Amino acid sequence: MASQEEKQAQPFTDIFDEDEAERSFLLSKPTCLIVFGKPGSGKKTLAKKLAERWNCIFIEASEVIQTDIQQGTEYGLKCQELLCQGQSIPEELVTEMILQKIESPEVAHFGYVLTGFPSLSEEYMTVPQQIEKIMNLKLKPDVLINIKCPDYELCQRISGQRQNPDSGEICQRSQWDPEVIGKHKKEKDQDEEEDEEEYEEQIEEEEEEEEEETGEGPRRKLESFHPLVQRPEDFLENAEKRIGIHKDIMLSPLKELLADWDCRFLIEVDGSQQPDRVFEVNKNYTCNYCYFNKQDDLFQTLSSYKLIAPRYRWRRSRWGQVCPVALKEGDIVMGHPEFAVSFLGKMYILSSQEALKKFMLNPRPYLLPPMPVSPCKVFVFGPPFSGRTTICNVIAHNYKGNV
Repeated sequence: MASQEEKQAQPFTDIFDEDEAERSFLLSKPTCLIVFGKPGSGKKTLAKKLAERWNCIFIEASEVIQTDIQQGTEYGLKCQELLCQGQSIPEELVTEMILQKIESPEVAHFGYVLTGFPSLSEEYMTVPQQIEKIMNLKLKPDVLINIKCPDYELCQRISGQRQNPDSGEICQRSQWDPEVIGKHKKEKDQDEEEDEEEYEEQIEEEEEEEEEETGEGPRRKLESFHPLVQRPEDFLENAEKRIGIHKDIMLSPLKELLADWDCRFLIEVDGSQQPDRVFEVNKNYTCNYCYFNKQDDLFQTLSSYKLIAPRYRWRRSRWGQVCPVALKEGDIVMGHPEFAVSFLGKMYILSSQEALKKFMLNPRPYLLPPMPVSPCKVFVFGPPFSGRTTICNVIAHNYKGNV
């Protein structure tokens, strides 16, 4: 009878261990994805959308180079110097920049969406070596996405691309070719066409009225018109050559990788449809931060600012108002309200903008056990030759402190 009573009491026990769940999340590996595909298949477009939806770091060669140049890093200055001299950036330098980005603190927390690697260039490493490098990363990819598209369609797509020389924006054929635009319009329903015609007539009437008033309508149209140009790499023969190179050096190693990968984490996408419809994924992994301004009653304001769920508020962390970044570095520093941040349903108060930036990039080192640990400072004194140095060294060794 006693055992039955104990069994009946079990369901009323709260088996959720909040601290264990938080620790498990902090020790977990962030989501990492790689997007493969032939040249012009839309790898970069898809990777950008995935990074936005999954709140990951988007990593691609040109993006990494541009970011490093803007931030003035060591690699960025090297790239800027080479580009100013009219030279191309060597493949070895690009690979080092990508690997450095993958090992950055923000990627260690948010994860990444990588594309354009392995690259078709084998100046520094062969394609099998690049794939081996990816598989030996500390943050290995979790999901592989392969975009499939027929060669003929890719060649037509690439050769139909045009670039705006002023903004650098790439336009597809459906955006600039009057014949393709006309075909799309004919495919629409008559009702939609009538509505569009009425709308266009209204716009034309308004433009005519403005032209009559100012007399500068045609000149303004000419000034707003930007001629599009075709890049050399978008010529049909060059597009066919790039796709041929991809077949020769990339297809076989990539097939081996995809064949050995767990099919549950392999997604193959039809790249022949519109980019917006290529892939739709639910955002079931989020890491959201909320910022707050200085208030009189700090915790009351923070806890009521945003609700996680009905009747559930942000709570106070075990750090209180102490800055976790300073605590990790061995100091007890009280945080300031303007540097408050919420994470995993709890509030953390940072002491400076620099500490907030460190915490935002990767909060895990500051929250994982044995944190929070209040620094303990011991002063050992005594007469000469009494063993002060020896005792200090023993204490520092046992408690992992500094003498």
